[in-house]
Amino acid sequence: MVVPVALNAGRQVHVPVSSVRMKIPSRLVMLTTMNGYLRSLTLTSAILLVACGTQRSVVVEPAANSSSRVVAPSARSAPGGTYKVMKGDTLYSIAFRNGVDFRDLAGWNHIDSPYTIWPGQELQLAPANGRPAAAAAMHTAAVVTTAKPVASAGHVVSSTQDTQQGGQPAATVAADVASAAAPAAAASTAAPAHSATTPAAATTPVVPVAGAPAATASNTPPPAPPVPAAPGATRSNGGVTWRWPADGTLIKRFQSGDAIPGIEIGGKTGDPVRAAADGVVVYSGNGLVGYGELVIVKHNDSYLSAYGHNSKRLVKEGQRVTAGQQIAEMGSTGASRDELQFQIRKDGNPVDPMGYLPSR
Repeated sequence: MVVPVALNAGRQVHVPVSSVRMKIPSRLVMLTTMNGYLRSLTLTSAILLVACGTQRSVVVEPAANSSSRVVAPSARSAPGGTYKVMKGDTLYSIAFRNGVDFRDLAGWNHIDSPYTIWPGQELQLAPANGRPAAAAAMHTAAVVTTAKPVASAGHVVSSTQDTQQGGQPAATVAADVASAAAPAAAASTAAPAHSATTPAAATTPVVPVAGAPAATASNTPPPAPPVPAAPGATRSNGGVTWRWPADGTLIKRFQSGDAIPGIEIGGKTGDPVRAAADGVVVYSGNGLVGYGELVIVKHNDSYLSAYGHNSKRLVKEGQRVTAGQQIAEMGSTGASRDELQFQIRKDGNPVDPMGYLPSR
C-alpha cells in the first residue's frame, strides 16, 4: 500500500537505484506524530513509490489454442479390429473390403479351406498380437438374413437351411476354389453347377433387415452358360495370362491413394464385361458400398480381379470362368456413369492393372 504524502512544490527527491533493494523497517511507517518526522516520512514514501513502480509482473500466457484444440479420433479405428459376418459375405469379400490377404484372414481366425463362415461370426482382422490391418474405408450394405443361416458352397454365407439329424446345419460341398490356378480344360465343356438351375426352397422364412433393399433379379442372377472367349491380345504376368475385361476406352488410370483403387473403362449399359483371366468366382453380389454389382474372381493364391458397377451379374460364386468369358453387363450401379471399375489385387493389395494387361 502506498501512503500519499504532500511535498513542497518543486521539491525533488533523488533515490539511488540500490536503495530499491533495501529492506524498509516497519517502524518508519508507524509514526506517532508528524512533528520532526516529515523529512523521514517523505523519503520513506518516495522509496515505497519507486520500489512499487519497479516491481516486475509475472505474466502467465496460456498455451496456444489450448482451449480450442480438438483431438481427432483415429480414422479406420475399429473396436477390437473385428468384423461381424453378414449374409452374403464370403471370406474373400471380407478380405477384399478390409485390404488384407484372404490367406492371412483365414489363418488369424483358424479357418481352413474351403473357408466356411456364417452370419454372426466375428472375425479378427489382424493377428492377436499385431496391430489392425489397414482398411479400405468401406462398409457393409444392408442385407437379408435368416433365423438359422448355414454356410453354402463351401465358403459362401447362404440363406438356405439344410439340416441333418439333431437340427444341426450342414454345409454343402462346393467346387475346390484352390484349384483356380490350374487352367480350365475347355470352355465349351465347363458347365456350371446344375443345382443352381433348380434352386431349393428355403425351409426357414427370410426376414428382411430394416432398411434392406428388396431382392431383385440382378441380386440373384441365374448362372450363365460358358461363352467362348472373345479374341483379344493377352499378356502373362504373375503366372496368370491376362486380357482386357472390356472393349471401351480407358477413362481413369490407377491411383494408389484412391479409396477404390483401380482403373475405369467407359462404355454403355449392357456392354459385355469379361473375365480378365481363368479363375473361380469367389464373390458375386452388391454388399460392398461403392462398387455396385460386383464380381470377384480368384486366379491363383496370389491374384484376384474385381469388376464393379455392373448393371447385371451373370455368374455365381463357386463357378469356374475362362479368360474372355462374359461374367457381367456394364452399368452404373454405385457410379455416376456407365463404366467398369476394374481392379487387380496381389496378396490382398491393389496393384496397377496396366502393369498386367496387354498393350492395345
